[in-house]
Amino acid sequence: MQQPTVAATVEPLPAGSVQINGAGATFPLPVYTEWAYAYQYVDPSVVINYQGIGSGGGKKGILDGTIDFAGSDSLLKDEEYTAGADLQMYPMLAGAVVNVYNIQWAKEIPTGTTLPALVLDRQTLVDIYNAKVTKWNDARIVALNPGLAEYLPNAPITVVHRSDGSGTTEIFTNALTSFSPDWVAGGASSVEWPVDKAGNGVGGKGNQGVAASVINTPNSIGYVELSFAISNQMPFASMVNKAGKTVIASADSLASAMNDFATAFDAKLTVTIVDASGDGSWPVSGYTYLILHTQNMTDFVKAQKLLEYIQWSLTDPSAAKRAGDLGYSVLPGAVRDLVLAKLGQVTVNGQPVLTK
Repeated sequence: MQQPTVAATVEPLPAGSVQINGAGATFPLPVYTEWAYAYQYVDPSVVINYQGIGSGGGKKGILDGTIDFAGSDSLLKDEEYTAGADLQMYPMLAGAVVNVYNIQWAKEIPTGTTLPALVLDRQTLVDIYNAKVTKWNDARIVALNPGLAEYLPNAPITVVHRSDGSGTTEIFTNALTSFSPDWVAGGASSVEWPVDKAGNGVGGKGNQGVAASVINTPNSIGYVELSFAISNQMPFASMVNKAGKTVIASADSLASAMNDFATAFDAKLTVTIVDASGDGSWPVSGYTYLILHTQNMTDFVKAQKLLEYIQWSLTDPSAAKRAGDLGYSVLPGAVRDLVLAKLGQVTVNGQPVLTK
């Protein structure tokens, strides 16, 4: 499939002369930071600034016109499409939401012994966040973890969740909703947490805040995007997925989840990929999106440079490697082609920014 190309800039622009500002989801913040740094060597005229303020903040910013693009793992609502009629979401990457934990083991670990990763199944994860499983040595956790049984403490579980409007939360709670009818708080970027009502819930702002709270709170568990677990060297639980297979979060298990839903994109180019059916699929997976104005941008050069950057992010092998090294999975070829074709519909003052 021939992809649209960006119309050539007439003359080279001075270094740093085009400032492009984005904000939103913290879920992709590590890779967006890496990409922005690398891109200054691809096109020195462009400076990409991206602030991780949460998906809700990103959506507000693109609607208010205070940023050039938004990052979001949370899908635009009908009323947001009404307020911003020309807004379009573009999937950029897939990421895994994992449960990091800080367990104070009940006995000393013998020298030379490496404990296996904690394993949780879908129902037990729901029960933890519903405050129905409240101790680390609960029989349901012990049954899933025979290799950890003697080490699991008779200690209360502190559950850390996001305190801000969050696409990571939307992915996670959509998964909990699919896992069990017992999860009644719903799937959304912000929910009423049963653990808060029970007194064992703690809020953290951003993926960074949740990771920090788990690190600093003994016997805690919380959900973050995989790259935050990797960068903080935090252990995270494996999961028994819908197919009954124990899987770890990885680029391969993310790719499996994406493939399970490869033909499920709606007309808005969005899809939910939680609780995939494949044997190797990670059950708490999600796309992270960029949100752009497709008709209301007024600066042609800035729009052109922004689309060049997005094309590079989606197609350059070094960009893909940076994403993979951080634990993300790049788009399958067919999905990438859909996104690139959709970018061809962006106009400034009625003029297409991309040319065939």
